[in-house]
Amino acid sequence: MTLLLASVTGPDEAALMLAHGADIIDLKDPSNGALEALAPDVVRATVAAIHGRRPVSAVTGNLPMEPEVIVAAVETMARTGVDYVKVGLFPGPERQACVRALASPARTTKIIGVMFADCGADNDLVKAMAGCGFAGAMLDTSDKRAGGLLDCMDVASLREFVGACRGYGMMTGLAGSLEAPDVPRLLLLAPDYLGFRGALCVGRDRSARIDPASVGVIRELIPFDPHSAASRDATVAKVDYRLLAARGYSVDPVGADAATDRIFVRDFVVPARIGAYAREHGKSQNVRFNVDVKVRRSGHSVEDMRDVFSYDVITDGIRIIVAQEHIAFLETLAERVADLVLRHPRVVSVTMRVEKLDVGPGGVGVEIVRERTADAADVHQLYPAATRQPNTAE
Repeated sequence: MTLLLASVTGPDEAALMLAHGADIIDLKDPSNGALEALAPDVVRATVAAIHGRRPVSAVTGNLPMEPEVIVAAVETMARTGVDYVKVGLFPGPERQACVRALASPARTTKIIGVMFADCGADNDLVKAMAGCGFAGAMLDTSDKRAGGLLDCMDVASLREFVGACRGYGMMTGLAGSLEAPDVPRLLLLAPDYLGFRGALCVGRDRSARIDPASVGVIRELIPFDPHSAASRDATVAKVDYRLLAARGYSVDPVGADAATDRIFVRDFVVPARIGAYAREHGKSQNVRFNVDVKVRRSGHSVEDMRDVFSYDVITDGIRIIVAQEHIAFLETLAERVADLVLRHPRVVSVTMRVEKLDVGPGGVGVEIVRERTADAADVHQLYPAATRQPNTAE
């Protein structure tokens, strides 16, 4: 499952994020650039304060792509005792040389190579990092004023990056001015972690103090991994089944009289590799989707992203599925999209209409209706906190 990485500036913020369930504590100076480093003494003090309760990462800084400089920075940060050292890999003629130079320290240090979606991200570099023994790779954004990760790359491209990392057995992370509405969209890609700073702060200002209420929103949107240290930490307040039920999630079969709302996507057209004929292989044709999703109604008025089923989950899911491979039959395509939508715990049923638009003067297609069955308690998979007993500390 996907972990929550929270960027902090020192021991005090780290303690706050420990209490609010962050899975990975990341150390950086958010006041100047995407990967500005903290002083080694601050990092060392924070590592000591965390005392092994969570994995800790730290950035090496916004450094020039000079192999000697990069290696020295990695070795310096590794001596602080962090579990992972994050290295910014900015575009330039020496970037590949920097990656190769890190092969030696990578034998003893878990290095995460960071590329930038708005500045020279290159999946070919993932292969080079894997070959040099990097522990993982992640995508971030360099200019925090120019939009977030999903403004720079679409979900299909992000899926290719995650898939490339996974293919080489590397950890993969996504960050870059992420906000609460991005979370359900990026969870579809199943990265190893999502990284946050601004969304956790007062006024979404990454230089401001951490806001516990904002942290709570993000933490509840990312289900706890039952194997993570945060999940096992008895001092962390977990979301219990009562809160999930109040927000419209249920571990029980959906009754016939359950109150529902309808989320829809109309006339969503994307190119897809579809068709059983030989002449349909090797090219794309336009396919139109109309989707109606019946969702369990929340027990209270909508307050934030925790209370809604985002239509982006539908449209992103379609983009991801059609980008994967050639699909012979519209029925198969419709089933795959319907299955993806039904994985969300609030979804009761989905009506999926899929049409080919390039076969003649009119559209041809298929319409299917799929419902959640009584034994499909997907909330156990997506929201494992729902199966826990209430936390007596709450």
